[in-house]
Amino acid sequence: MGSILVVDDEAGMRIAIKEALSRKGHSVEVAIDGHEAIRKIASSEYEMVISDMKMPGPGGMEVLREVKKTSPHVPVLLITAFGTIQKAVEAVKEGAVDFIIKPFELDALEGAVEKALKVNGELGSFESKGKSMLSNDPSMRKLVSMALVAASSDATVLVSGESGTGKELLARFLHANSPRADNPFVAVNCASIPEGLLESELFGHEKGSFTGAIQQRHGKFEQANTGTILLDEISEMDLKLQAKLLRVIQEKEVERLGGKTLIPLDIRIIATTNRDMKKEVREGRFREDLLYRLNIFPLALPPLRDRGEDRLFLAAHFLKKFNQKYSKRLEEISKEAASYIERHEWRGNIRELENTMERAVLLSQGRTLLKEHLVIGDDVEEETVVATKVYGPVGETIARGRNANNMTLWEMEKGLICKTLDDVEGNRTQAAKRLGISVRTLRNKLKEYGQNLPG
Repeated sequence: MGSILVVDDEAGMRIAIKEALSRKGHSVEVAIDGHEAIRKIASSEYEMVISDMKMPGPGGMEVLREVKKTSPHVPVLLITAFGTIQKAVEAVKEGAVDFIIKPFELDALEGAVEKALKVNGELGSFESKGKSMLSNDPSMRKLVSMALVAASSDATVLVSGESGTGKELLARFLHANSPRADNPFVAVNCASIPEGLLESELFGHEKGSFTGAIQQRHGKFEQANTGTILLDEISEMDLKLQAKLLRVIQEKEVERLGGKTLIPLDIRIIATTNRDMKKEVREGRFREDLLYRLNIFPLALPPLRDRGEDRLFLAAHFLKKFNQKYSKRLEEISKEAASYIERHEWRGNIRELENTMERAVLLSQGRTLLKEHLVIGDDVEEETVVATKVYGPVGETIARGRNANNMTLWEMEKGLICKTLDDVEGNRTQAAKRLGISVRTLRNKLKEYGQNLPG
């Protein structure tokens, strides 16, 4: 175990923190100001740095930046008497692992230190309800730090990212590390529930409030009371329902359909989206005032293609996982297969990589996973045979990627949607997720193709 460096210009605070952490078995060094801290950081290695934000000379942010220049893996905890959520976000964007506001109990500081060291020691993984999100990428470590800050508050969080990047997993991580962790976590997929049923699903209804309402029903907001509600793919929500949701968030109370009683709520809201929400607002598909309410603490998950070495890191993880699942004896990934994994775009992100690795493990017979086992859409000859057989010339053109200029946008769109449906054996929910559209949009597209196709 390395030393923890404590930086504070107040002698009493330095001594109190040093004694508290020493009792927990940590080796602690101190610095009286930012200048001394920067000198020590340049000449020594530390397990963690704890620094006051406001000091004569270099402050906590300067100390943080110096640590990240020389030892980016070392967690930095900042302490301030002038803390706000906005300052916390600024600090964690710079790389701080957490942010504590004076005055604080030493127990709270000790807890923050233990949590920070635990996260840093997990070698790129964080876990929620038995599921791990793995990464070797610095941007993901920074995201985890921001998520921990968000988790400690009740601020509404908007998680954005492409399909397959792990938005729901991050939402569960936020709940699991929040003060509400022992209370309900309720997830609602706004894209998969038919528009006419979503209002009842969210807010509940009274008996007889509409045809088929044979008994009272508690909505998801009531079910999640005292805990967390996840509004997954919130950008798919109808504008009229957005207005009702805005009122629930503002007033912290809900009224069942057909009801006359307002039900108070104590709830934390997390929303996810795979859309550009500012663009959705500009084009009139999402309320600007609702976006402001949801976007208090934004977290953006990067796509897999922007996560450095994570493609091979995750591929190795999935190789081990599916080895165990299917009792295989694969020991390695060949150089050709590794090169293929590294250069592939992975538009479906981690979900696509996981599905591909599962199929590859099933196809493998020996001890090495080969490139030929990674049968993905750009295997031109195989895809052309399948596409031509099922979709005719349009499918062949899409598979080969040739003469696209001779196709209409409608033809290209139809071919892609039909091919995706075939890949998932007709499962519309899975197809919609891969395509990055709602089930409702997919259903409308299929209806359109049926109306416009001859015969």
